[in-house]
Amino acid sequence: MVAESAQHPHVPSLAAAVAGSPIRGSWWTHPRAKTIFAITRGVRESNDVLVCRIVDGKIGFVHQRLWPALVRVAQHFPAENIARLRESHTANGRHRVEETPFTEWVPKDVRVNAKHMRESDAFEAFASLLNAAR
Repeated sequence: MVAESAQHPHVPSLAAAVAGSPIRGSWWTHPRAKTIFAITRGVRESNDVLVCRIVDGKIGFVHQRLWPALVRVAQHFPAENIARLRESHTANGRHRVEETPFTEWVPKDVRVNAKHMRESDAFEAFASLLNAAR
């Protein structure tokens, strides 16, 4: 799990990783902005990654390997923070974000795997966010 660009004390930022150091202000003004944009958009398009607002309401990425853990501890997150976000563009070029509620995007096999997972193991995967919320 990583934040797209949000600064969080316990969650790495993809934009900062691409930049090679923490970014002050907006990454749009960083010298590597085009590279950051290309990489974050590539991640956003991956079917293996959940794009959601899990990091303090900011865009975050959760790899499918962690989806069972997320399902197991989902009750500890606001439902809107773990809804799947997908970007699209309308015919007239407008940018649109489509949101799929948490209960609708989770594949059946992920739900099954989540049922067999210990909550303590799942909690550990998201401890940095869950502990901060307490």
